Amino acid sequence: MVKLVLLRHGQSTANLANEYTGWSDSPLTAEGEQQAIKAGKLLDEEKIIFTDLHTSVLTRAIKTANIVLDCINQNSVPIKKTWRLNERHYGALRGLNKQWTVETYGKKEVALWRRSFTTVPPKMDKPDEDRRYSAYPKTILPLAESLKDASDRIIPYWLDSIAPNLIHQKNQIIVAHGSTLRALIKYIEGISDSAIDGVEVENAVPIVYELDSRLKIISKRELR
Repeated sequence: MVKLVLLRHGQSTANLANEYTGWSDSPLTAEGEQQAIKAGKLLDEEKIIFTDLHTSVLTRAIKTANIVLDCINQNSVPIKKTWRLNERHYGALRGLNKQWTVETYGKKEVALWRRSFTTVPPKMDKPDEDRRYSAYPKTILPLAESLKDASDRIIPYWLDSIAPNLIHQKNQIIVAHGSTLRALIKYIEGISDSAIDGVEVENAVPIVYELDSRLKIISKRELR
């Protein structure tokens, strides 16, 4: 039996302002830092020894990861950062208030942009230029993503860098983002394209899976 922990970052300034964020950096709020500390203390009670921590290249996830490792006294655990675990790219919605988009575009359209597996939100005119991605082909930079698009970049990382460790009985923790983790949960639990609409991942609430040797789920718990 091996353990996998999924953790969404603590509250960010964009979460507080109810804004779309995506690949933009949005730091943790003071409340977000306290949420990360609470998550770390809850995980410390579980006494899980991790081999690897996987996170995105976005500050809110990295800061949460560092806080958690400090709380569980496992700062020696390697932190593996990858753009593949970045939040879903919300395209031209980035920086906009979510309630404003509902009032402007209508509840039905916004629900499709936010919750549908395949619907792509309005695209940006051109991709961002950011030195974090300078070592990669420009083709990795999206103009906007559906949850399916995000899943298509996330699952290969799961298959190449996370699942093999789990199969070898090495406990893993992933500190990432709401949509990133929804995509992983969909894959791990075999959730349908339509049913994923109802799956929500809260800020800084650790999700603990126990998996068998074939990575089938034995149990799933949320720590509160």
